[in-house]
Amino acid sequence: MLELVENHSLPRTAAFFDLDKTVIAKSSTLTFSKSFYQGGLINRRAVLRTAYAQFVFLAGGADHDQIERMREYLSALCRGWNVQQVREIVAETLHDIIDPIIYDEAASLIEEHHTAGRDVVIVSTSGAEVVEPIGELLGADRVVATRMVVGDDGCFTGEVEYYAYGPTKAEAIRELAESEGYDLERCYAYSDSATDVPMLETVGHPYAVNPDRALRREALAREWPILDFHRPVRLKQRLPALSVPPRPALVAVAAVGAAAATAGLVWFASRRRAAAG
Repeated sequence: MLELVENHSLPRTAAFFDLDKTVIAKSSTLTFSKSFYQGGLINRRAVLRTAYAQFVFLAGGADHDQIERMREYLSALCRGWNVQQVREIVAETLHDIIDPIIYDEAASLIEEHHTAGRDVVIVSTSGAEVVEPIGELLGADRVVATRMVVGDDGCFTGEVEYYAYGPTKAEAIRELAESEGYDLERCYAYSDSATDVPMLETVGHPYAVNPDRALRREALAREWPILDFHRPVRLKQRLPALSVPPRPALVAVAAVGAAAATAGLVWFASRRRAAAG
């Protein structure tokens, strides 16, 4: 059960979300394969191979070894890609590709956590060039993602600088808790995969979302709540009242709204005085 309002006399808290199949319905990296093909980064064979990988991923049949092989394949595939070109392709196609596959239930949870005063952190194994724009789209406060090594020529070398996977996610959460002052016992975490058990057990409120078989068994054994997200929806199609931007934006919106309301009252009062005169 979510605490509706954060007690600000207590240490800060956060909600940590895995991304793929937890917040969005597919693999964030593999979903961009068609865009990368159209941008000239990969060939048709690579598109077909990533389509198959997406199928295995969605079917819940990707175990640890398969995920590792997928990581190695994608690392080799992106060797030589220009980082700026990748960012531009992601920016140009983000709304068409990612917006339609965001779970309505996840978007509502993100809003509820923000309303309660908690930070929202996306923690994903996918690359930062993909995850960071998605985090911004979702209104997340922070993002933890895999980082690839970039050479002096501005292209990926194919080597991994930081791999946000398994225990590494838990380490990143603990480091954030130390730097940001989060009380992990009062924090929340959400994931679909058994590989994220270290991340889930780091917080006081873990949730299994659309869990794979191994995570479902773990969640039942530990009595962790299990959530079923199944309604992908475009953010702009949701009720406007439920679309909560990041809190800095909320402050700006509130300020603009207050200024508009004040201007309206001044105009109305002047009209009444003129009419009375």
